[in-house]
Amino acid sequence: MPPSEAAGLLRRIRELGLDRQLRAATVRDTAGGPYPLAQGDRSDSAAYWQRQWMELKSRGAYERALRRSRIFGAELFGDRNLTFEPDLRMLPPADYRIGPDDELLIDVYGYAEAQHRLTVSPEGHVRIPYLGPVQVSGLTLDEARVRVSERLAAIHPSIRSSDSQVQVSMGRMRSIRVMLIGDVVSPGSYTLPGVATVANALYASGGPGEQGSFRDIQVVRGGKTIATFDLYDFLVRGSLAGNVILRDQDIIKVNSCQYRVELLGEVRRPAIFEARPGETLQQLLEYAGGLTEKAYRRVIRADRAGDERRELVNVGADEVGRFLVRAGDRFFIDSILDDYANRVSIAGAVSHPGHYALETGMTVASLIDRAAGLTEGAFLSRGTIRRLQADRTPAVIDFNVADALSGRHDLALQREDSVVVYAVDALHEPYGVEIRGEVNRPGRYGYADSMQVEDLVLMAGGLRDAASLQRVEIARRVRSGDTVDARRAVIHRFDLSGGAPLPDSAQFVLQPFDEVTVRRAPGYTDQAYVEIGGEVRYPGRYAINTDEERISDILRRAGGLRPEAYSEGAVLMRRTFVNESDSALLTNRLELFYNQLRDSADAGHLVRAMRRKEQLLDVDLLSIIRRPGSDDDLLLEEGDLLRVPKRLQTVQVFGEIYFPKKIRFARDMGFRDYIDGAGGFTGEALRRRSYIVYANGEVRNTKKFLFFNSYPEVKPGAEIYVPTRSSPRRLNGQQAIGLASGLASLALIITTLLNTLN
Repeated sequence: MPPSEAAGLLRRIRELGLDRQLRAATVRDTAGGPYPLAQGDRSDSAAYWQRQWMELKSRGAYERALRRSRIFGAELFGDRNLTFEPDLRMLPPADYRIGPDDELLIDVYGYAEAQHRLTVSPEGHVRIPYLGPVQVSGLTLDEARVRVSERLAAIHPSIRSSDSQVQVSMGRMRSIRVMLIGDVVSPGSYTLPGVATVANALYASGGPGEQGSFRDIQVVRGGKTIATFDLYDFLVRGSLAGNVILRDQDIIKVNSCQYRVELLGEVRRPAIFEARPGETLQQLLEYAGGLTEKAYRRVIRADRAGDERRELVNVGADEVGRFLVRAGDRFFIDSILDDYANRVSIAGAVSHPGHYALETGMTVASLIDRAAGLTEGAFLSRGTIRRLQADRTPAVIDFNVADALSGRHDLALQREDSVVVYAVDALHEPYGVEIRGEVNRPGRYGYADSMQVEDLVLMAGGLRDAASLQRVEIARRVRSGDTVDARRAVIHRFDLSGGAPLPDSAQFVLQPFDEVTVRRAPGYTDQAYVEIGGEVRYPGRYAINTDEERISDILRRAGGLRPEAYSEGAVLMRRTFVNESDSALLTNRLELFYNQLRDSADAGHLVRAMRRKEQLLDVDLLSIIRRPGSDDDLLLEEGDLLRVPKRLQTVQVFGEIYFPKKIRFARDMGFRDYIDGAGGFTGEALRRRSYIVYANGEVRNTKKFLFFNSYPEVKPGAEIYVPTRSSPRRLNGQQAIGLASGLASLALIITTLLNTLN
């Protein structure tokens, strides 16, 4: 069994309350007790119950336990929330008889004070200090109080004058041994509290067994039956008659069940019930809680065992009270038909659609009147009636709603007729119009008759500041019927730039599915901003003045460079689209650039710019300052970010060198000096492909002249990259065999050709 099914089995066992019964059935049905727990198993685990279930099912114990769970009253002994344990903190009942091992608490209060905690001896007495033994066995608490008071008066005279009082109460109660025999789940001897009753003993033993009686439970004391307990009196009527307090050595005998009857169908508690001789079906229905509201009461079907074969019996409603049940009877209470004898329904464009009672002479008009009339927008030309014909096949009958309401052609209704009055809006595609462009709330809006452009503009919240009133377009669907038309839409253009906010030309009447577009004015421009930061006199955000504004212009507006600025390391960030295939080294360069700005005030803005997929543009700021307006002096675009760093003093070395690190910049050091300062090239270094990324983003690679490498110049803030040499691809065994086979075939072909020529 898969673990998921085993877990489901465990849940089902617990829902049915079968875990206690299965444990008892395992002890009874398997030799040597239940299976031992496997390592890691617990008695409440799915693995444990899977093993138990396989064993019990092979012996039929699971089916018997499942059948027992359907017996009325069996759930009483499988409910974990119901224990039937006596409450030892409460006073014992008035008829409780004191016996050996009971503990009495004797309290003298008033003029005299004394407390005693005494245990009844096996001989049945308690020994009171300075007084001697007092016989109390077989007495009730009231009788014991009287006897103890009489004896205590000998040493406390104030008791006789009522100046002192004596109270006798029960402390720890004794335990008793009772025997449960007969058809119980776990027969045997049980130790119970002294106030235990028959119900307590039954619960301790697991209750009556599969064939045990729930109604004939006898208490045998001294060889005589002193009480008979009927669990049904407790379950049905709440009566505890026969649930006597047990005494030591009592025997509880659970007799075998003689009559069992099953009630199925529309009863409140479908189950297997135990019946006594002479009980009627009416009494069994009372045990089952009576019939449900959906029960068919005219006839109850019975399946009965005859002398030679089974037979069916019909029990009428007037026979239930005198119909005597037999052992093995099975009664089935059917349900009434899920149908209505006088139902009609109405749906659609009426005020209160739903089901209504069919009245004598009811017509379509009277049913519409019952539904509080038609709603606005009802389609009056045609309605339908869905009707079941005599052979139960459906049919549709059409009628004119207006004629039916006027009485000219009002149809009579039949049982289960369903009238449908259609709404006009439901018979066509939902009408709507759309507005887009320079309005405050563009989108789709519901269409209304005689709607004009002005109405739609107002519904959209009015025009934006950038709207062009000289070019408003309306695209309308082409409705040419069956004629083929090459046009895709009919375009109407309007000029709304008159004196009024929306002049008379806006009174154009719209049609369903029109799409209105308000264009942006060509001379309208939103403010565009660039940002300059770092070592300039007035860093911050600047608006672009003209389309011809360049880097030199914004640098001039920012007050120029500060003395400690490093112009050769200036970078320009510009918005662009970045593909996943972009250089990983460029991404690394950007990350390093932002790490340098981690502590600066505008670092957060720069990091957000990087997330917006901005890329680095290399600029020659020194050339821009010397020659404003040159090709190096780029035109500014919205969102540009110019950063001028402080003077840089290090050089970073990456790649195939032994110790990648940052090295202090020195003007007298060359490319190889920095490589040697990082430990030199590794054996996998591809020297001729080494390159440098300068602080401004410019990249220079190594050039080769004859057999010599010409390395680029190193500047402050530069980063040296030494790539890895690609290793030659080695042949695996299969490829080597294939190559050898090909060479052998080629050699054979050449030999054959030579032999042919000779």
